[in-house]
Amino acid sequence: MSEQKLLIATTNPGKITEFRKLLAGLPIRVIGPEDLTQAVPDCIEKGGSFCENARIKARHWFNHSGLASLADDSGLAVEALDGAPGIYSARFAGDGATDKDNLERLLERIHGVDHSERGASFICCLALCRTNGSLVMFQGRCDGVILDHPRGRGGFGYDPVFYYPPLGKTFAQLDPEGKNRVSHRGRALQSLREWLSRNEL
Repeated sequence: MSEQKLLIATTNPGKITEFRKLLAGLPIRVIGPEDLTQAVPDCIEKGGSFCENARIKARHWFNHSGLASLADDSGLAVEALDGAPGIYSARFAGDGATDKDNLERLLERIHGVDHSERGASFICCLALCRTNGSLVMFQGRCDGVILDHPRGRGGFGYDPVFYYPPLGKTFAQLDPEGKNRVSHRGRALQSLREWLSRNEL
């Protein structure tokens, strides 16, 4: 199988680097927007779910580049908050919010909720728009509990308060490799990697 190009549908360089690492060893050249000869306009995410937004982004980048495009949408769903912050995870405290702002907003909203009712899930949805225009979806999920106070200095976003019972640590207390083995994105990417090993883009 000859090398194929896969465009990562994001302007986040850190995410592109992460995808390159996780897809290493496959006959695929992972590229980002900086490798394109033309600019791609901003994509408006109007979906009502992680998977809808991922599909919108993958299709948008494919339509403007003509290349197989991979997009992801992910976030945190807290049971006691009826699934919030959900698709608004990156802007839970408002537009332009920092990770710290969003984390503080979450702790404010869940203050006083009993530990037994603090179940939460990190969810990741990947959408691959193939060169023939068809879409393939991959999902990953990791269940945990939201703590009262942050623990650990690693990770990002809500990782410091997302406690993963099987390992007895928050995501922020895990090293990157350990987190990738159990995280929502790691699980979705493993499914994608297995699919890519058997299929053409």
